[in-house]
Amino acid sequence: MKTFLILSFLILNVAAAAQVGCNCTGLSENDKAASTVQRLIASSEAGCRAIGYELLAEDMLRKKELDSAALYLENSLSNYKKTSCAERRYLNVYKLFAQLSDNKVDFQSSLDYNLKALPIAEKADLPMEQAGILLNIAQVFNRLKQVEKGIQYTRLSIPIVAKLLPSVTKAELLNRITARYFFYSQDFKDSKYADTAEIFVSQALEVSKEVKNVKEQIIALTRMNAIYESRGEYKKALGYIDNALKMCVAGVYNRQLTTLYGDKGNLLMNLGNSKEARQFADSCLLYCVIEKYPPLIANAYSLIYEIENKAGNYKEAIWALNNEKKISDSLSSTERTKAVNELEKKYNQAKNEKTIGELAQQKKIYLLLAITGLLALIAIGFFIRQQSLKHKQKILETEQRLNRARMNPHFFFNALSTLHSFAIREKDTDIIASNLSKFSHIMRKTLESTYKEYVTVEQEIDFLNEYLDVQKIRFPKKFSYEVIANEKMGTDEIIIPSMIIQPFVENSIEHGFSGIDYPGYIKILFTVLNKNLQIEITDNGKGLVKNVKEKNEHISRASQIVKDRIYLLNAKLKTKASFSIDNATDSKGVIVKINLPLLYINDIKIEG
Repeated sequence: MKTFLILSFLILNVAAAAQVGCNCTGLSENDKAASTVQRLIASSEAGCRAIGYELLAEDMLRKKELDSAALYLENSLSNYKKTSCAERRYLNVYKLFAQLSDNKVDFQSSLDYNLKALPIAEKADLPMEQAGILLNIAQVFNRLKQVEKGIQYTRLSIPIVAKLLPSVTKAELLNRITARYFFYSQDFKDSKYADTAEIFVSQALEVSKEVKNVKEQIIALTRMNAIYESRGEYKKALGYIDNALKMCVAGVYNRQLTTLYGDKGNLLMNLGNSKEARQFADSCLLYCVIEKYPPLIANAYSLIYEIENKAGNYKEAIWALNNEKKISDSLSSTERTKAVNELEKKYNQAKNEKTIGELAQQKKIYLLLAITGLLALIAIGFFIRQQSLKHKQKILETEQRLNRARMNPHFFFNALSTLHSFAIREKDTDIIASNLSKFSHIMRKTLESTYKEYVTVEQEIDFLNEYLDVQKIRFPKKFSYEVIANEKMGTDEIIIPSMIIQPFVENSIEHGFSGIDYPGYIKILFTVLNKNLQIEITDNGKGLVKNVKEKNEHISRASQIVKDRIYLLNAKLKTKASFSIDNATDSKGVIVKINLPLLYINDIKIEG
């Protein structure tokens, strides 16, 4: 009921929030002055606050202050959701989230936000935005080494870009198309795609010169260098790099410098000038670190490795390779790739199911109410089931205490009778006192076990020795025994359920050795194996009898007691304890194996 009321309250709040306006009166979102941004954030209108936080997030992304950018974006999105803003208003926020995810190398989130932004751009008929988002998606797949998917999204962007008028954005998009085709040619060793890349980069260089944009000219020259380097025309490639470096200003074009220094280092390595190549590789690494972008840093280390390995400087090569591997291992993940593919699949499915997006607000509320009711029913059913299981566990615990409290009364009476006869027959008071002491210890420990769930292995061994010694008084010369545990096992630290072994030992003496004409023998062995405690109880008696009635009266009672103890142990501690009982395969008698989790005295509170 409580869950139902909370969800109903949230639904009504969402519906009410949708009625709030999207206007930001008196302030312009295009004015990015610090004072204006602060006034936007301080506004009483959610729409203004959303715009203010959005502008702050853009600024933080430029400064590579990613945690601050994430916080401001969350605040912006939260405020937009309190307004009745059109879907178009969310486009830039989703793009900024995607950019943030790229910087954090979170490809799954990047793809998620790009796929949210794409239908908004399509619906609003914003071709530049559409092309940019398509190329963002292509780049995500390229980084995931799924270049064929990347090229599919790249092809979708080409006809859109072709229709655009010359602009900085068109030059940028052409450069990005170039990159996708060039990397595709590299991955598939197909020169025709490099030729296609050269066509697009030539267009990018032409448009960037026409609109006088230095940054896109630098990028276009860098792409030209890569194409000619792939063809083995190193000197021509160096010419493009040097022209681009002349245009670069440190602090303004740092990202471009990372690529140019890296490419020049690679070219000099191929020309055999390893010393100068390493200098440019170090400059590349420096700017990659300044940019705080792990994939670029990994590429810089990879280049240093190639240079030093080729030069025979293996110590430096290993250092660079280890650093590259650390970063690359954190970037590549099968699970992450799988999640991204699933996300794309869900997006394509959702795009074809338009009826989902056309549901009225009232129908959505009814659906949420129905889900709430279903969840409430599931919660009630789960609660009832849990109560039933707890009740069952209580009953079993009570039965177990009764079972532990009523250890065969015939044993007590017979033992007392035997001790009485022994006392009359023997005149050694020390022996009589010792045997009485053992018997009293057994009685006390049996009664204590009614309330004590666990004992240490050391305590259990002491109990078994006393119990078996008293049984030997009853049956002199009938059997011998051994209780063995490894000295290094820590018997005073490891704990087990109390009275879990005695029922099987009793069966061996009372029924296994009944009617045999040879000395009986019982061995109890404690061993630690694969973080489990294994207890083996073996005897050389007559084995499991075929008479079903006799077996049920004795063996089954012991088995059921232990079975219930193990059930409770597994239920409480979520373990996989088990036991088995069978005839020994290579000799007479029975072998019992009990496998328990390796528990220590500090793991569980021990009473007494």
